[in-house]
Amino acid sequence: MKGWPGEPQMDYDVLVGEGNAADAMGKPIRNVIFDFGNVLIYWNPEAALLPRYDKETIDRFLDNDISGFYDANDRMDAGATTEEGIAWLRETHGDKWADMLRYYLDNFRDSLIGVVPGARVLINDLKAAGIGVWGLSNWEASLFHIAEEQCDIIQQLDGKLVSGFVKLRKPHKEIYERALQDFGIDAEGSVFVDDKAMNVVGANEAGIRGVRFSDPQKLRELLIANGVDIPAVQSVR
Repeated sequence: MKGWPGEPQMDYDVLVGEGNAADAMGKPIRNVIFDFGNVLIYWNPEAALLPRYDKETIDRFLDNDISGFYDANDRMDAGATTEEGIAWLRETHGDKWADMLRYYLDNFRDSLIGVVPGARVLINDLKAAGIGVWGLSNWEASLFHIAEEQCDIIQQLDGKLVSGFVKLRKPHKEIYERALQDFGIDAEGSVFVDDKAMNVVGANEAGIRGVRFSDPQKLRELLIANGVDIPAVQSVR
């Protein structure tokens, strides 16, 4: 299975407020909390692996059932060091995948391939409208400086919480509650944006509405439709 295990079915680019977040539906949006990878900045592990591995090997490595790659990422995102992540993979899945993980981590910089189109201006527009903009991301602590160096969009945020530093990770409820506390914001006035459905479910558990992200224009339209006063996408004829 390629990608993170345990992903539930969920539509993209719709506002989801279920369970503990149901009462927040219809409330004014005062804060938007963004995931980083594939929401603000593109993360593509294949890009880091291409110089040394063929397509078939990369596809097998990115199949969690074969290599355990995403399980290892979860462990590192939750506070394990890269060396601990490699050692765990070596013990559970063997040397070849552990060695490949080491290569990937040594060349992690190449997996970050740029800012998602529209993200920078959206953040600027939200800030101009008085909306708080925040970051909440799963990320291994020692690798996070690479994202900050390569993608200055992260510096535009009002604040951020990164899983590897606090040893909590999405989709567990505790990290969302920690983010609300650290940012000094409330759940009912916030919307969380992430490309993974499981993390939107986690946000709902903490009382935060969520959006499974795929399209920056659709996210802009969704926010406008829910009362956020930012410029709309223009159609010129």
